[in-house]
Amino acid sequence: MDIKEIQNLIKFVAKSGASEVKLEMDDVKITIRTGSDDKGDSTTYVQQIPVNQPVTQAIPVAAQAPVAAPAADAPAAAAADDSKYITIKSPIIGTFYRKPSPDKPVFVEVGSTIGEGDVLCVIEAMKLFNEIESEVSGKIVKILVDDSSPVEFDQPLFLVDPS
Repeated sequence: MDIKEIQNLIKFVAKSGASEVKLEMDDVKITIRTGSDDKGDSTTYVQQIPVNQPVTQAIPVAAQAPVAAPAADAPAAAAADDSKYITIKSPIIGTFYRKPSPDKPVFVEVGSTIGEGDVLCVIEAMKLFNEIESEVSGKIVKILVDDSSPVEFDQPLFLVDPS
């Protein structure tokens, strides 16, 4: 992937309003994160990881933005802790909502006990709201997606402790 394609991808992500996009291809992984600082300035970070090499490069897109150093130990430790949990993944592409409507309470919170068939969230796809039901029983340990965020197929949504 050349720099022009990456720049076009960054522009597309910035216009879409997504907070993070991950793209994996045969030879490269790209993560684009957008955020804002205390002054309200928008900052976009691009992290390009060659698949065959463990070296990480972080490229700041906004000139005024500092590059945050990636913490390599934190994700490895978190992955080890999360291995005892069941991950509930998105069955479709769409927009993730924690509530059935803006004036209703959320379906589940961290700490909620769920059973098979309980509705966990809704995902809007092509103006249809699809209820996502649990296939496992347990306790919600972590909600991995922010409300009103775009989600991809097979993206982790919840971590559930089955015990």
